[in-house]
Amino acid sequence: MTNIAKKTPNWANLAADILQWGQELGFQKLGISDTHLDEAEAHLLNWLREGKHGRMDYMARHGTKRSRPDELEPGTVSVISARLDYLPPQSADPDAILADPDKAYISRYALGRDYHKVLRHRMQKLATRIEQAIGPFGYRVFTDSAPVLEKALAEKAGLGWIGKHSNLLAEQTGSWFFLGEIYTDLPLPTSLPANTKTTNHCGTCTACIDACPTRAIIAPYKVDARLCISYLTIELREAIPVELRPLIGNRIYGCDDCQLVCPWNRFAQPTPETDFLPRHALDDISLLELFAWSEAQFLKRTEGSPIRRIGHECWMRNIAVALGNAPRSEAVITALKNQQQHASPLVREHVIWALEQQSNK
Repeated sequence: MTNIAKKTPNWANLAADILQWGQELGFQKLGISDTHLDEAEAHLLNWLREGKHGRMDYMARHGTKRSRPDELEPGTVSVISARLDYLPPQSADPDAILADPDKAYISRYALGRDYHKVLRHRMQKLATRIEQAIGPFGYRVFTDSAPVLEKALAEKAGLGWIGKHSNLLAEQTGSWFFLGEIYTDLPLPTSLPANTKTTNHCGTCTACIDACPTRAIIAPYKVDARLCISYLTIELREAIPVELRPLIGNRIYGCDDCQLVCPWNRFAQPTPETDFLPRHALDDISLLELFAWSEAQFLKRTEGSPIRRIGHECWMRNIAVALGNAPRSEAVITALKNQQQHASPLVREHVIWALEQQSNK
């Protein structure tokens, strides 16, 4: 990464302009940080040593590139972090869906268009705007797409603090937002003083820890991914551990419980982004309807959605578990029996388990 800007700008003025341009592009907040993540790196390496990342081998594959931006993108001296809210204004009440075992619960972030596409496009627009002002410069845009400690960087940039559930939180905002970054060789002044980060306001609250269905938050600020429902339903490509299946309930893609109970999310504002509005009624739809989707229907209806990445096989696996947790029903039993000869051994295993659960009720 080489800085070849046409002229040396006033860095403080440029930083202020960047924050303004970001807001004009629709970001709710932006901040700038340096690249020093020593504390976050120590936390990450300890977490990896303990095996808390489960089958997410990619978390360890890149070594310290994840916590040292200059190793991932040589020449990086500053990071621009941006926040884009995603809570849809028009969607079914998540608590009501969780309370109805015949309905499918899908994490709120995945109801609409894939955030990777939305956010990356927006971040690129910001980088282009900077380039128009100062000429070509060294940068790289990220949106949960490479080994980047985005929450730690955002915390240093003043966008919020990492809560006890490991999500980023912001006062008067909560946690319903995505993060994007621009690694750059521009020596921009940081939004917070050097070696500081946003003040933590979790206090003595343990709502997220108490609410976690699988007790995945094993200690404040420490999550065992192997127990996390988001990991089990999205990242894991194998059989879901039998002892955890009943705890998943009707959550078929991700889990929001720790966010739903967080007091700070009382202040969350609905997003103005129409891209994040629910598609195909995924905010309020029955498990049986989704279980009936063929692979072709799944691919068509998840086009442009983050859900597609798990594939139809894991989709069916997850729904089978949820149907096993649903109240006894002849309709559920029939639907499960219809999938007993599914081509996938993984799906068949979970269907058999679900049928056993139904027969024991």
